[in-house]
Amino acid sequence: MKKLWLVSLAIFGCGGFGLWMVFSLIRSMPVSSTATPAPVASPTPEPDLPQYQRFTLPNSEIHTVKIPAESRFRVSIALSPQTDSIEQFAQSSAAIAVINGGFFDPKNEKTMSHVIENGKQIADPEKNERLTENPNLQPYLNQILNRSEFRRYQCGEKTQYAIVSHKTEVPSGCKLVDAIGGGPQLLPKLTSTEEGFVDPMVGRDSIGVQQRNARSAIGITRDGSVVLVMAAQKPEAPGNSGMSLPALATFMEQRLDVVQGMNLDGGSSSALFYQGEMFYGKVDKEGQPIQRSVKSVVTVQAKE
Repeated sequence: MKKLWLVSLAIFGCGGFGLWMVFSLIRSMPVSSTATPAPVASPTPEPDLPQYQRFTLPNSEIHTVKIPAESRFRVSIALSPQTDSIEQFAQSSAAIAVINGGFFDPKNEKTMSHVIENGKQIADPEKNERLTENPNLQPYLNQILNRSEFRRYQCGEKTQYAIVSHKTEVPSGCKLVDAIGGGPQLLPKLTSTEEGFVDPMVGRDSIGVQQRNARSAIGITRDGSVVLVMAAQKPEAPGNSGMSLPALATFMEQRLDVVQGMNLDGGSSSALFYQGEMFYGKVDKEGQPIQRSVKSVVTVQAKE
């Protein structure tokens, strides 16, 4: 109030000189501390970087990594002569993300899934005698050897991904670069019976299709992006948490817009690495994560 009284006195007592004093007084007044600061632009995420997302469901924690269709990162395959940890695979391949891959026999550490890397077959389940000479598996052997696989094609200058059965022909004009077997197919439909995982006639269900468990999967979205998916058990409910395969397929279709999906080796093998952090799927009776070495993985690496 005193400042306003002085300003008025200056105006009426000093004429033009008073106006000059008014402007001087206004410029010298302190700026209010409640003034709204100028907005600061938040950094825009790079659109082609892999994107991690976590979903909390009643019976599972879902960890996903999405690799955009036009990303500068590629989805590749890696195989170890012996089983290795996911962290070791990530370190040796300088990968930004890694998820466990196809099925293998933990006793002889030989693959039960086809693996192709850089156009060459580097793992052949037909060379695993514990698979081919197992009398219990003979009725399903043709189905096992033609299970679903995730593929990376090079079609001219364009990279394409697909999920098809092993004996599917390579599209004209494309070269098969990488492939890793798994199964069953999850989307567009679940093919657990067709791939020899389930036989309703004898009550066979080799991977507990309808049961909750830790799961790993890979999918391709409507726009051609690739999604790595790992469904982890809840530590507070180790014996009754995780996801069944039908539930996993529904989640991937409805929440992730996946149109082609494939199950990977699950249970104790389920694990996902992203940007230096590990997420494990299976937990023991005390709710502690189980860390298991695996034979093959799917990796996400920067393109050369």
